[in-house]
Amino acid sequence: MQVVVKSVLALCLFSSTAWAVEPATPAAPAANTTPAQPNATAATSTNAATAAAKPLTAEQIAKAKQQQDAKVKAMIQDQASRLKQLEHANLEALSQNQELQLKNDNLTVQVQVLQSERSAQMFLYGAMTIAVGVILGFLIASYVHTKRRRQW
Repeated sequence: MQVVVKSVLALCLFSSTAWAVEPATPAAPAANTTPAQPNATAATSTNAATAAAKPLTAEQIAKAKQQQDAKVKAMIQDQASRLKQLEHANLEALSQNQELQLKNDNLTVQVQVLQSERSAQMFLYGAMTIAVGVILGFLIASYVHTKRRRQW
């Protein structure tokens, strides 16, 4: 039975978003409906009951308000510093991206130059092969022609 009560209380605590917000005015003490509670829970409910029984003074309310304002300011400053860090990291990433794009463009141009040089080189090889073939053709033809004249 105690396990069921604890699990129900834990489920209510985790599913509720009201536990994350500090109330501006103290809430009325909850009626204790479970007969057997652990000592820690009983001590907390008695502290809440004594705190709720005493009305807060204007000084305590002002002090609580100042503490809450200080927490909000600290959170805002923390978020502002995180925002600055993110902006700085974003600028670094953008500059690195720009640099990498320039390197990529340079490498693309180099690849195109190498490809055009390779095609020009192949063209020259082809032209040299044709020239050697023509020269060999003339030499062989002239040799055959002079050999026929000698036979006559």
